[in-house]
Amino acid sequence: MKKSKQKPDRRKPAGNYSAPALEKGIDIVELLADEPAGLTIVEIASRLRRSMNEVFRIIVVMGRHGWLDKNPETDRYSVTYHLLEVATRATPARSLTSVAGPIMSTLAAQTNQSCHLVVRAGGRGLIIQREENASLQGGFALRPGAYVDLARSCSGHVLLAFAPDHLYDTIVGQLPRPLSWPLARLETRIAQVRRRGYEMQASSRTAGVTDIGFPIFGFDGRVAAALTIPYLAVIDKTAPPSVNEARKLLQKAAKQVSLGLGWSPAH
Repeated sequence: MKKSKQKPDRRKPAGNYSAPALEKGIDIVELLADEPAGLTIVEIASRLRRSMNEVFRIIVVMGRHGWLDKNPETDRYSVTYHLLEVATRATPARSLTSVAGPIMSTLAAQTNQSCHLVVRAGGRGLIIQREENASLQGGFALRPGAYVDLARSCSGHVLLAFAPDHLYDTIVGQLPRPLSWPLARLETRIAQVRRRGYEMQASSRTAGVTDIGFPIFGFDGRVAAALTIPYLAVIDKTAPPSVNEARKLLQKAAKQVSLGLGWSPAH
């Protein structure tokens, strides 16, 4: 008896779908993300090994929708903050930043220091909000949209230390290789941060800065972000409070943000 052929299941994905125009747009955004000064259309086409014509059409459309901006003096295109705005609206970062904003503003005023909010994006940390030191002397601050190294940064240690146990190995596996810290050293540090509830270390990038970070928890009890102060010491004692006083104020602010997100200490 001859067996009848089984019909393919049309409900299952066929495999490799293709959306050429979308892929080109993504390639352009990712290329420009590493070029803060921007690139000309000729440079973009050359880097992506695509024709001027296909790149030009994509760029015009993206510019019309506010994703790219052209400098009229240099003809260089760069990514606009619209991209960050859309990402913020489309993710839990929206409620996070709306709750954290006023609290971060107060914290910056109380400590005479800047502060920033970092979330995990795969194997990296992403700065989604900052509050600058409002004093006339200014201070040290990181820009929104910048990435930080989870393996060696203060914020990264906080996000790793309070990550859910079942996700920890996956997150560590996503860290860029080679690791900036040996894995054994990193895991020892993560355990220390978890025990004391915060991280405080000399900046891995800037002399004279002590990074202090506390976790922000969401309503589900999971870590949602790290709130960090890059504490800039001054030699003339004109910028109180001390680093330890700033740490206490930061701890209080982090708890306020967590409570504002619906977190309960019972978690």
